[in-house]
Amino acid sequence: MVTLHDLIAVLAHVALAVVGVWLLVVDARTHRLPNRIVLPTLGALLVLVGVEVLATGDTARLMRALLGMLLLAGFYAVMRMASRQGIGGGDVKLAALIGLVLGWHGWQALAIGAVSAFVLGALYALVLMALRRADRSTRIAFGPWMIIGAVLGIAIG
Repeated sequence: MVTLHDLIAVLAHVALAVVGVWLLVVDARTHRLPNRIVLPTLGALLVLVGVEVLATGDTARLMRALLGMLLLAGFYAVMRMASRQGIGGGDVKLAALIGLVLGWHGWQALAIGAVSAFVLGALYALVLMALRRADRSTRIAFGPWMIIGAVLGIAIG
């Protein structure tokens, strides 16, 4: 039997898929992840996770989601501080959103999603370099790889 919790989870994932595709297209075209998309989505997810813990009492899932958000956003923030040419502020905010979702799904999903983004982004860059369409200084939008990695984390993890 489908519970209200299951229905809300499915609707949230469908909405995230729509937002993810939107962000993927925007970032691939403009190399920007707009705050007007990322921040309201993150806020809505924080509310949903909070409502879920009130409805289910599952504080462990809440703590894992929040810790996932902080860990992934923190990791991206450190990378941003280490190199102003690489990771952008939008990537850091998207990492918070993705960390929250993947943390909600579990540690394995978080690990797979985070690592997949870097592996896929690196493979894409290597292919572009092999085709002589890019070099080491070419800017490549990383948001799409973060989103695809998150989908893999959810699917595999």
